[in-house]
Amino acid sequence: MPTSLFQNFKANISGIALPEKFNFPFYYEPHELSQIAAQELQSYLETQSDFEHNFGLNDEQEGLVIGKMFGVLVCQNQQGELGYLWAFSGKLAEQNHHDYFVPTVFDMLDENSFFNLEQDKINAINREIERLESQSDYQKALLDLETIKTEAEQDISRHKANCKIQKADRKEKRAQAEQNLTPEEFQRLIQELNEQSQQEGILLKKMSAYWNYKLVDTQKVVTSFEDKIIALKELRKEKSAALQQRLFAEYSFLNQFGKSKSLGEIFNDNPPAGAGECAAPKLLHYAFQHQLKPICMAEFWWGQSPKSEVRKHKHFYPSCKSKCEPILLGHMLEGIKMDDNPFLENPAEGKDISVIFEDEFLAVINKPAEFLSVPGKEIQDSVYQRVKTLYSNATGPLIVHRLDMSTSGLMLIAKTEKVYVMLQHQFIKPTVKKCYEALLDGVLVDQEGTIDLPLRVDLDDRPRQLVCYEYGKSARTKWETISVENGKTRVHFYPITGRTHQLRVHASHPLGLNTPIVGDDLYGEKADRLHLHAKSLTFIHPITKEVVTLEVNAEF
Repeated sequence: MPTSLFQNFKANISGIALPEKFNFPFYYEPHELSQIAAQELQSYLETQSDFEHNFGLNDEQEGLVIGKMFGVLVCQNQQGELGYLWAFSGKLAEQNHHDYFVPTVFDMLDENSFFNLEQDKINAINREIERLESQSDYQKALLDLETIKTEAEQDISRHKANCKIQKADRKEKRAQAEQNLTPEEFQRLIQELNEQSQQEGILLKKMSAYWNYKLVDTQKVVTSFEDKIIALKELRKEKSAALQQRLFAEYSFLNQFGKSKSLGEIFNDNPPAGAGECAAPKLLHYAFQHQLKPICMAEFWWGQSPKSEVRKHKHFYPSCKSKCEPILLGHMLEGIKMDDNPFLENPAEGKDISVIFEDEFLAVINKPAEFLSVPGKEIQDSVYQRVKTLYSNATGPLIVHRLDMSTSGLMLIAKTEKVYVMLQHQFIKPTVKKCYEALLDGVLVDQEGTIDLPLRVDLDDRPRQLVCYEYGKSARTKWETISVENGKTRVHFYPITGRTHQLRVHASHPLGLNTPIVGDDLYGEKADRLHLHAKSLTFIHPITKEVVTLEVNAEF
C-alpha cells in the first residue's frame, strides 16, 4: 500500500477556484474539483488489475454482482497542496484494505483485532453447543423421551377407554339386577361392581406412576445435556453483548479538532447495522488523522443497480441519512464552514398557488414544483397553510390528496369535512382518474405498458423508496409515450395506486422503464426542476354528482 493515500490531481486544476464552503453532504451539486477527482477514480476502476470484483458491468465476468458506492474527498495538505482521497463503502472484493483507498475506521476483518479474538471465543462456544446438541446420547434421549410420552399417552388412553366401557357395562348390570335379584343378591352385586371400579382406578394410578417414572428417568438424561447447553447459550449471550458494547465504545471517529467520538456515544449505544462503513466517514476520519483540510466531497455509484434500489452507474448521490447524518453532522463536520442545509430553507418562498376551479364546496389548485403539500418537520409553509388562509371559514383537513414536494400540478381541496370524506372515498375506491405528464431522460423502445413494482420506504435513507416483493405495498402504473424530443421521451402516467414516489421509482428502476424522470435528484440526476406534473384530474362532484374534469398543461 502506498505510504500516503493523499493523491495529486493528474489533470490541470490551476484555473479552478476553491469552493468557499464545504458541501452539505446530504444534498449537493458536486464541485468541479470533486467531479475531476471522481473521474480520475473512475478511470482507475475501468483499467485496474489490483483486485477482482464483479460490478455487473461485464456480462462475461463470473461471481456475485455487487455494485458499490465510492467517494472522493478533495483536501489540502499542510503545504497548501491540493489533492484527493478515495474510499469505498463497506467491503470491496471481500476486503477492507486496498491500495489507493483509505482504510476502514475500525477493521473488523483484522484477525488480531479484539473483535475477531472475542468472536473466535464466541464461535468456540457455538461449536461446543453444536457438539452437545448433535451427540448421539443426547439425540437418543430426546427420541426416547418422545417415544415414552407417546406410548404413555396411548397406553393410558386405552385403559381409560376400557374403563369407560366397563363403567357402562356395570351400569347396565345394575339396572337389570335391580329388577331380577333379591335385595341381598343386589347388594352383593353392587359391592362386586364397586370393587371392579376401584381396581380399575388403582390400575390407572399404577400405570400413571410407571410411565411417570420412565419419563422422569429419561428426562434426567435430557436435562443433563440441556443444562450445559443453556449455560453455554447464556455465556454466549453475555460475551456477545459485552463485545458489542466494546465495539460501540472503541469504533470512534475524529473531527478537525482531534476530538474522538464513538459509535456508542453518537447513536446512544444503538447504531444501525453498517454505521461508519460508508465512504464519507472513512474519508473524513483519514483526513483528520493526517492533518488534511477537507475542501469538498462527492459520492457516486459504480456498477449495476441493486434489485431493490435505484442506483445509476456513475451518478452522484448524497450520503445516507440514518447511518451517516448523526456521524457527520453530529460530530465529524463540527466547526467546518459548510453550505446551508437546504432542508431548512423554504422552497415555496416567492411562489404562489393558483386556483383552477372552486365553488362553495371544494377547490382545485395548481401547485408549483418544489412546494410542500402539507407542513414538514422544519418548514410550515405549504399548500395546506396557504389554503387554510385562503379559505379561513373552511372546516376539516382541507387536503384531500398530496403531491410530492418536487411535483407540480392539480390538487383537490375540500372546504368542509363532509366533502372531504366523500372525496376521500373516491380516492380509496378508487374512481378518481389522474394523468401525470413527465419528461424522461432517454428514449423508450415501447410505446405503452403497465408497471407493477411493490414499494416500501428505505428505512436507512428516507424518503427514498425501495422495490420490495416481501414487504412492499402494491404499486401499479399505466403509461404511454406522447413524443420524443431531443433524446428525451414525453410520457403520460396513469397511476392505478398512489404510493410515495411511485412514478419516480417506476420510471427509473431497471424493472420499470429504466429511464429516470428529468431532474429527479433521488432516482436520476438533478436539473432545474423535476419534470413531473399532475396534468389532469377527473372526479365526481360530491354534491352536484356531476363529473368534473380539469386540466393544466405542464410548463416544461
